[in-house]
Formats: sequence, structure tokens, C-alpha cells
Amino acid sequence: MEEIHCHGGVNKKMSDKILFQCDYNEGAHPKVLERLVQTNMEQTPGYSEDKYCEEAREKIRKACGDDSLAVHFLVGGTQTNVTVINAALRKHQGVLCAVTGHINVHETGAVEACGHKVLGLESPDGKITAAQVAEAYEAHIHNDSFEHMVQPKMVYISQPTEIGSMYSKKELQDLYQACKDCGLYLFVDGARLGYVLGAPNNDMTAADLAANCDVFYIGGTKCGLLFGEAVVILNDALKPDFRTIAKQCGSIMAKGRLLGVQFGAIMKDDLYSKICGKGTLQALKIRDALLAKGFKFVTESPTNQQFVIMTPAQFEKLSEEFALSHIAYLEDGNYSVRICTSWATKDEEVDRLIAMINEL
Repeated sequence: MEEIHCHGGVNKKMSDKILFQCDYNEGAHPKVLERLVQTNMEQTPGYSEDKYCEEAREKIRKACGDDSLAVHFLVGGTQTNVTVINAALRKHQGVLCAVTGHINVHETGAVEACGHKVLGLESPDGKITAAQVAEAYEAHIHNDSFEHMVQPKMVYISQPTEIGSMYSKKELQDLYQACKDCGLYLFVDGARLGYVLGAPNNDMTAADLAANCDVFYIGGTKCGLLFGEAVVILNDALKPDFRTIAKQCGSIMAKGRLLGVQFGAIMKDDLYSKICGKGTLQALKIRDALLAKGFKFVTESPTNQQFVIMTPAQFEKLSEEFALSHIAYLEDGNYSVRICTSWATKDEEVDRLIAMINEL
């Protein structure tokens, strides 16, 4: 399978199409913008040391059921991944992840540019297992040349994964136990976490996630904020000097209160899970329509990203009205196509897409 990334477009300009190619096409939820406007002219301390950031931290601690966890607000996903990994690892240490993992594929080698090798593990569904982690660790420590090799010290996963799959609570528990047995940190990328927390088949709460990893982040950029990710550190060993290292990585925002205000708004009354949950349900509605027409999928996804197999003609037909992500050429000449909903996707947009699917 040859991987590519382009967006279909035949008769209409991108600006005239309905966009289903990613989950960051829109700005921010109205309640987030409302709070930003309400607080706009207030004077507050910088660097996330203001009352709004502290209020947001308390809301996150309450959602996670842990008053001791540390919360830090950063701006974007790649920046967050680089900062967390750089803060946790020594120079000779690397991070295990699925070969499809974001840090392995879509961050232009950012982690490795900071001196930490990404150690890819094969994964047909985007997930890695406890057994794979144990096997990789054992292979390293029992290698006669282990002192000459990159030492695995962290496991990186995404929840949901880059191809839409979702870890169950049991899978996460087993993975975390394997990490603890091997002396490895478990880092969970939650760029799209809201689409899991709001998914109908999800059996995991934010508190469950917090209890079964060393560090994770709550994604805001793809989940209703203008920008922002909230790093949640559970392991005491990872807490010291994080802000200092983040500053060195260029990750500390002077007007940090803009992050606190946004997270405070999105975490109120479980708005985060509610709006993302709607996006997931819309994606599942599209999936069901595709299944009814006999389409096959690259992988099973219970979240807001659906990876469907289409002929070039089918893709081009849908691309007349919609922007979709052409992810890969398959060996049989067909395409792997991503259809992605978001917290802001309108029901009428979904209905129009389904109507065109039914015409194929």
C-alpha cells in the first residue's frame, strides 16, 4: 500500500465544497469564543499562571478523579508530543509506537530531530499490544549489544489511533501493566480524545485513562478549541522541571490564559465529550450508509474517522461535492479514503453525503 495525502477536487474549488477531510476545518465552539470575548480586556499574569488556567486545571483534575496530577497547557499536537517525550527521556532512549503512529509518520521526524529515536511496531489496526511491548523490551535487554543500541524507555499510543481504532479499558490496563513490568513510561496522545469519550462503544472514562498511564494529553485543537492541548502528568517522576523543559522547547505561551479560558469553557458541563460525541455518531451514520451499499473498510473504526475503500471513479464522483482525504493507493488499484467528521459537522452535510453515497 503506497501512502499519499491529497484531497479530491474535480469540478469545484475547495472553498465551494463540504469538507470531510479532517476535524480542524472550523474555528471554535461558540461557548469558547464567548468566554474569550468576555475575558478579553482583563489583565492577568502570563505564562499560564493566571486564575483561568488554574480553574481549568481544577476542572481537569476533577474529571480525572485525582487532585495530585499536574496539568500544563500547550498549543499544538506535534509540539506537545515533542515536549513530553523530550522531558521524559535521556538522550540514549527511544519511544516505542505503532508504525502508523503520529510521531512516526506525520511529524516530519520532530521527535528524532530532538535526539530520540522512534521505534516502530507493526500494527494492522493502529494499536499495539502488551505482548508486543514485552517482546520489544525483552529483545533489547537480551541482545548482547544492548549497550550499543537505542534503549526503549517510553511507549506512545494514540486514543483514538491515527486510523480510527480505539483502545478498550482492558487493553489499556494490560498495556500499562506491561509498561510498568518493563520499566517503561506510557504516554497517550489524546489529540482526538473527545471522539472516544463520546463514542457509544467506549467503556473508558477520563478517570480510567488517568489511572492507566504515566502522562496523556487532552486534545483541544481538533475538539472545539481554536488551539490548545492540556498535558496531564500522573507519574511523579515526570513532573519536575516540565515547565522549564517546555520553555526550552518553545512550548510555553506568554498569553497562556487564552488556553486556560478555552479549556475552562470546553470542560464545563462535559461540553467536550458532548460535542465530540455528536461528531462520532455522525461518522457512524456515514459508516452505516457505506456498509449498506457494500463498501469495505481498511479498518474497523468506532470513532469520527472512517477509512473506506473506493474505486477511483467513486472517489472522483464524491469529490465533486465534498473534500475527502485520499490516504493511499491500494495494490488492487483502489483508494483508501478517509471521511472525517468533527464537533462542528452539520447534520445536513452528513445527509447530503449519504444521499450521494446512495447514488453511487
